[in-house]
Amino acid sequence: MLLENGLMTPKKLFNFFAIAEGFTWAALIIAITLRATGVIEPIVSTIVGGIHGAVFLGYGVSAALVGVNQRWKSGVIIGGIALAIVPFATIPFERGRNKNGLLEGGWRLAASSDPRDAGWFDRLFRWFIQRPALLIVVLLAVVVGIFSGLLWMGPPDTWAEKFN
Repeated sequence: MLLENGLMTPKKLFNFFAIAEGFTWAALIIAITLRATGVIEPIVSTIVGGIHGAVFLGYGVSAALVGVNQRWKSGVIIGGIALAIVPFATIPFERGRNKNGLLEGGWRLAASSDPRDAGWFDRLFRWFIQRPALLIVVLLAVVVGIFSGLLWMGPPDTWAEKFN
């Protein structure tokens, strides 16, 4: 229902996460600056960092999901995900995808005449897309697993100490 009636199109999903990722980058940069100047408590930047991390992972998942649905080349999908590392880079990437019409169309719920639709990966993709509740649960579990692992690892500047 959520996918069939167009409530959540690939375009809407990708646009939301690309823009949200940019906003959370801004919030994180502001929080780190305010923490460094003593204006806010360190816990505030930790919370903002956690929110940014969750949106960052959400962007990565949505870029992969939409990229596969829209049949972007794997290098474009990987590059689009990697852009989330650079502050605000997801926004021009999203704008370019929109400008070139690469976010148009719905979810690929049924096989088409495209020969790639007969492959195991496309069949599995359609199977999950046809079950959005299950897909959301699985993707949330993946994001929560990655997020938990990153929390366990601690801040990136302590990784060298932790793993030596």
